[in-house]
Amino acid sequence: MGPCLPRQTGGGDAATTRRRRRRLLSLSALAGMALVASAASADQSDMIAEPTAVLQGLDKITARVSEITAPVGKTVQFGTLAITVRDCEKNPPEDRPEDAAFLQIDEVRPGEDNVRRFSGWMFAQSPALSSLEHPVYDVILLDCKGAGTAASGSPAAQSGSSSGKDAR
Repeated sequence: MGPCLPRQTGGGDAATTRRRRRRLLSLSALAGMALVASAASADQSDMIAEPTAVLQGLDKITARVSEITAPVGKTVQFGTLAITVRDCEKNPPEDRPEDAAFLQIDEVRPGEDNVRRFSGWMFAQSPALSSLEHPVYDVILLDCKGAGTAASGSPAAQSGSSSGKDAR
């Protein structure tokens, strides 16, 4: 026969039970977090990548409002701002409408280094959530569009142009 180990009685069993319950609770919590994370990533993967972002720019000095069509991966100019759209996505039509674009906006002035004024996601349905803070310009996301649908009917609008309107 092997060595005889003393058997714990009373308080030892209760402590073991408590430890097992804690482990079970922490495993349940981890499983719940994994389920939430997988559901969130499933929602993100359901978004449809679009090749064009439609932005609206406001020049606060002249009160001029411009619609800017910016292809993903290309830089367009709006005043002294260079706007580069890195990604533009929208929810499928059967889901709640939501457009999101990852933008990098630099201020370009001759003879000076470029200054990054904004880098992040903008949301069309929540423009105040993440916006450009600039003393002269406001830029917001209006929509993410597919290659076949342009913001305005002209072909020039698809190649990174902006059309301005006076606010009079």
